[in-house]
Amino acid sequence: MTAKDSGGSSAPHRLDDDDYPAYTMGRAAEMLGTTPAFLRALGEARLITPPRSEGGHRRYSRYQLRIAARARELVDQGTPIEAACRIIILEDQLQEAQRINEELRRPAAGPQS
Repeated sequence: MTAKDSGGSSAPHRLDDDDYPAYTMGRAAEMLGTTPAFLRALGEARLITPPRSEGGHRRYSRYQLRIAARARELVDQGTPIEAACRIIILEDQLQEAQRINEELRRPAAGPQS
């Protein structure tokens, strides 16, 4: 924690945000036990698109690291990286469709006649 972080700024709240791009490519690769090239390949396959810092460096969020970890799991099982990315995208689309379907099945709140 830096002195700036301890001064009551909103930094701790940002770090609690799964979408906050807190990790450099090197740190992300280290956390996943992979290489920066693997993370770049995920970007090329459009599985994750990390934002860039003011200096132009890729920054990864915890959400993106979870996706990258799932891709690494599939690749480690022998799935080609392009296929692993497609599987994850389809899984994500299915999960979103199921969520929407569940919302549509819920009865509308409010008085019923």
